[in-house]
Amino acid sequence: MMNVKPVLEIVNDDDAASGAAEEARLDLVFAALSDPIRRRVLQELDRAPQLVSELAALFDISLQGVSRHIQVLVRAGLVQQARSGRISRCSLDVGPLFDAALWLNRYSKYWQEQFGLLGAMLSEMDAEKKLKKAKNNTKTKRKRLKTAPRK
Repeated sequence: MMNVKPVLEIVNDDDAASGAAEEARLDLVFAALSDPIRRRVLQELDRAPQLVSELAALFDISLQGVSRHIQVLVRAGLVQQARSGRISRCSLDVGPLFDAALWLNRYSKYWQEQFGLLGAMLSEMDAEKKLKKAKNNTKTKRKRLKTAPRK
């Protein structure tokens, strides 16, 4: 089962300590997401909680190597571990991903502008293509009229 903790808080913009803590959390999340093995672990946990040994079987690295990757995810708050003796079950916690998505969304205006520019450019290219096609059709008709036998 996926865990979701309430992560929204009212934050005073003047509170530097709170801002620094937020930045540190985001640093951990983005660092954890920077590795393809850790991203794959998150994808697997998105399907269902799994044992560390089950996750390790998916990769061509040692159990200890996978455990280290999982610990990075745990420190970032992306994975929760429940231990029962030597058995460790991992589950996904999407709260930090939500925080990262909110942070990234602040900058969506930049790629939204790019999409707008791309759309305008594609429309312009389409209009030019239609104009060229219309001109070619006109030229072809003129050639036919010139080469057609007169009666």
